[in-house]
Amino acid sequence: MFLSADTGGTFTDFVAFHENTVRVLKVLSTPQNPAQAVLDGFSHFDFPRITLVHGSTVATNAILERKGARTALVTNRGFEDVIEIARQTRDELYALAPRRSPQLVPRERRFGIAGRIGCDGTQVEPLCAEEVLRLAQQIRQIGAESVAVCLLFSFANPSHELRVEKLLREVLGATWSISLSHQVMAEFREFERTSTTLVNAFVQPVMQRYLQQIDHAPAKQRLVIMQSNGGRISAATAMREPVRTILSGPAGGVVGAFDVARRAGFDKIITFDMGGTSTDVSLINGSLPLSVESRVAGHPLKVPMIEIHTVGAGGGSIARFDEGGALVVGPESAGADPGPICYGKGEQITVTDANLFLGRLVHDFFLGGEMQLHRERITPFFQGLARKAGLAPLPLAQGICQVANATMERALRVISVERGFDPGEFSLVSFGGAGGMHALFLASLLGIPRVIVPRNPGLLSALGMLVADVIRDYSQTVMATAPVFPEWLEGLFQPLEERARQDVQDEGIPPDQVRLERFLDMRYKGQSFELIVPLQKDVEHAFHEMHHQRYGYQNPGRSVEIVNVRLRATGTPEKPVLCPAPSLARTSWQDARMGSRPVCFSESFQPTPLLRRDLLHPGHAFEGPAIVVEYSSTLVIPPGWKVLVDPWENLLLSREEEREGAWGA
Repeated sequence: MFLSADTGGTFTDFVAFHENTVRVLKVLSTPQNPAQAVLDGFSHFDFPRITLVHGSTVATNAILERKGARTALVTNRGFEDVIEIARQTRDELYALAPRRSPQLVPRERRFGIAGRIGCDGTQVEPLCAEEVLRLAQQIRQIGAESVAVCLLFSFANPSHELRVEKLLREVLGATWSISLSHQVMAEFREFERTSTTLVNAFVQPVMQRYLQQIDHAPAKQRLVIMQSNGGRISAATAMREPVRTILSGPAGGVVGAFDVARRAGFDKIITFDMGGTSTDVSLINGSLPLSVESRVAGHPLKVPMIEIHTVGAGGGSIARFDEGGALVVGPESAGADPGPICYGKGEQITVTDANLFLGRLVHDFFLGGEMQLHRERITPFFQGLARKAGLAPLPLAQGICQVANATMERALRVISVERGFDPGEFSLVSFGGAGGMHALFLASLLGIPRVIVPRNPGLLSALGMLVADVIRDYSQTVMATAPVFPEWLEGLFQPLEERARQDVQDEGIPPDQVRLERFLDMRYKGQSFELIVPLQKDVEHAFHEMHHQRYGYQNPGRSVEIVNVRLRATGTPEKPVLCPAPSLARTSWQDARMGSRPVCFSESFQPTPLLRRDLLHPGHAFEGPAIVVEYSSTLVIPPGWKVLVDPWENLLLSREEEREGAWGA
C-alpha cells in the first residue's frame, strides 16, 4: 500500500492506494503538535504495512515562528557578523526607519576561530585544535542544541570543516546536530551559504523529533519525505538536511499538477494551489522550474527548489477594513482553529465565509457532507461589518472575493507576464481546497483560455508526493570563463556523479533506474546572479536565449562566466499505477444533478445546477453556470464556460468564445 500525508495550515490530507482502490481523507491540522494529525489519519486506514510519503510544514513553521533549536554558529574569526551585515539590497526601499528581524543566532552564540582556507582551496592558516576543543566546551555551557559550521571556501576544500566537526563531537557526542556548510551548499557567496547552513541547523533537531514521532507509528514499513525540489528522499536524509523540505507541500502540488497535465496532453501550464492559509502558483514550460534563490521569513536559502510564488490569500484569509477605509483580505488567516465563522467557532469574516454567503459553497456538502457549515452564523457578522462600511452585505461579500482575486492575479502575473510569458499560451491547473471557487474568475482576468481541474483537487499535493521521483541535487562552484574544454567539464562532473549514484542507490533505487542531468549556472561577466542552463552542445547560445526570455535582452559579444556546475540525479521508485477511468458512454451528465441553488456570480443570485463530481464520467460535456461538489473541493463554473470530462476524469474547461480544437495537445 502507498499512503501520502500532506500537512497544511488548515487540513492534513491523505491519499491511499491499495491494489486498485483509492481512498482519500482530510482531517483538521493540529498546529500545536502537527504529528498528531498525521497519526490521527493513520487510524482511518486499516491496511497492512505501508510506504508513507510525507510533506510537512514543520521546518517552515519553525522558521516563521522562530521555534527552532538553540543554535550556535562557528565560522572564521572576523566573519561572525556576516549574517548580520548581509547584502546592501533593501527589502523596504522607501521605509524611513526600517526594522530588521532578529537573527536566528544572536551575537553571543556566534564564534570565530583561527584557521583559513584560501579561494584556491589551499591552506592559508592552520586550524588550532585546542581552540576548537575549548569552543566545544563553551557551546555545551551556553545550552546550544545544534551547531552550524561555515568556514571560508569550504566548498573548495572542506578539510577544516570536517576537522572542526570531529573535534566538536569529541566533546559534544556523536548524536549532536552539526551542519557543515560544504555538505549543505557547496557554493560561493558567504552570506547565502551561512544563512542556508544556519537554517538547516536551526530546524534539524525539531525535524528529527517530529519525524521520529511519525516513524514510530504502528503498521508502517518505510517513511519517505517530500523535498522542495520536487523529489523525495528517505527520512534519514531529511533529518540530516531538513532545509531541503521547507516547501515540500507546495512542491508536491506542482509535481501532481504537472503529472495530471501531461497525462491530459499539456506540458505548458500554470499551477494554482489555493488552500486555507495561502495560495501557491508556479509556471511550467515543459519542465519543472528550478530556483536556488528562495527566501523564507527573510532568510536566503540557496538550495534547489521548485520555483513557487506564494501570497497570503486563502480560504481562511481574514477580511477587514484598514484605517483608510479600504477593504483588506489577508495575509492573516483564521487557520484551522478557530477557523472561518461558518466552521462554528470563528468570529472574523474570511474568504470561505464570503463564498458561502454568495451561494458558491454548499453548506450541507462540505467534505462530502462529513462537515456541516453553519450558514446561519455568518449573516450577523456580514451585516455588522457592512454597516460599519456603509455597504449592503452582498456587495461586501462580492468585494471580499474580488480583493482576494486581485491578490492572486498579481501573483500569477509575477510568474508569467513579468518573466516574459503570455498567460494565454498556458493552461491553468486548479487545485487546493479553495482553488475551484476562484480559478475561472482568475482565468478570465488573465486571458487564460483553458482550465484543468483534476479529480480530488483538494488532495492533489498529497497525490503529487506519491508520483514524485527520488531526486538528489549537487553543485560545485568553479568560476570559469566560457568556452571551456569538454574534458575539463567532464572532470568536474565525474565526482558529483559518483556521489549521486551512491546516494540514490542508498535511497533504494537500482543503478539502472537512475537518470543524471547536467546544468551550468551562467552569467555575463560582471553580473551578480546566474541563470541555470541545461548543459548542451551550444550552451552559450542557450544562455543568451534564456537571458533574453527572462530579461528582454541579450549580449552575445559579452564574456560569459560559468559560476557553478550543477547535477540532478533522478531515480524512479515504486509508485502506484494510475489508469484512465472506464468509459460510461450510456450515462448522462444530467445524472449528476442534485437540484438547484441560488448563486451570485456577478450582481444578483440566479438558479444554478448543483452537480456531483463522482457522477461525472469521461465524455460528459455541459455548460455553466454550475456548482460541482466533491469530497475535497467545490468548483464554481460561471456562465460562459463549457466543460468536458476527459478519460482521466479531469474537468477540462474553456470559455465559449474559444475556437474548436482548443483542447488539442
